[in-house]
Amino acid sequence: MRRKRFGISAALAAGAVAVSGLAFAPTAAAVTPQSATITANCGIYGGGAATLKATQSGTTATITVTSAITAPLALAEDSIQSTLTMVKPDGSTVAFTGTENPAMAAGAPVEVGPLTGTVASGDILEANRGSLRMVIFGITVTCTPGGPQSPGPFVFE
Repeated sequence: MRRKRFGISAALAAGAVAVSGLAFAPTAAAVTPQSATITANCGIYGGGAATLKATQSGTTATITVTSAITAPLALAEDSIQSTLTMVKPDGSTVAFTGTENPAMAAGAPVEVGPLTGTVASGDILEANRGSLRMVIFGITVTCTPGGPQSPGPFVFE
């Protein structure tokens, strides 16, 4: 009887260790690449290189954009309303929206996000032919990419 109890206890302990190991295992990157750059034109507000960083959790994806334009004045945290429109190969679009941004000093690069959107497994999204629309102090700034993102489009799992 003792052998059975020990065997059952050992099996339960091994199972618990295996399950806890899965809980603490690192998660795989669900989107590749995780970072891309574009050259954006923001009209009279400037332009230049911008970095897009993407993450994914299931069907929810987020993208943070650090733009080439600089803040004309100090900007408070979560004060920019933003919409990033990404384009699929078939021409349809996915919008990433949000009002999150860090506080920024005058002259600092404008950063928005994470902006949240919904993706499906296998979605391929490119900034080219899309846009980033930001409302800052009631003024709408629209930035458009001048070409494809590098190293390539985001591919979601």
